[in-house]
Amino acid sequence: MQTITAPTSSQISFTSEQVAILAAKAADDRKAGDMVLIKVSEVSFIADYLLIVTGFSRAQLRAISESVQDEIEKTYGISPMSTEGASHGDWILVDYGDVIVHIMSPDGREFYNLEAFWGHGEMVELPEFE
Repeated sequence: MQTITAPTSSQISFTSEQVAILAAKAADDRKAGDMVLIKVSEVSFIADYLLIVTGFSRAQLRAISESVQDEIEKTYGISPMSTEGASHGDWILVDYGDVIVHIMSPDGREFYNLEAFWGHGEMVELPEFE
């Protein structure tokens, strides 16, 4: 697991797992459904973790994306390297390098079936969020 140092004067250190868990909590705060966290660091070089969540409307997809970005920025002082799909609606990808968040409509999630594609990764149990 890689430790990341935020580019701030206080030099906050955190792990990619901590970023992934915070992203899940932020998504949960916006009522995301069917959250799955997959550790892919042992099977891929593209990221350490993939978080896959479902939003049930375009407005909810955008709200989840904004919540994830706001919480990670506020807590760790980092912004995504890239965000894709926010204007299209059915699949928003928020890329933090070591953590990639997929926010998908139910139809898109069923069609692309990322859990099956990344099934050789390790499923990580998410904590219960309040």
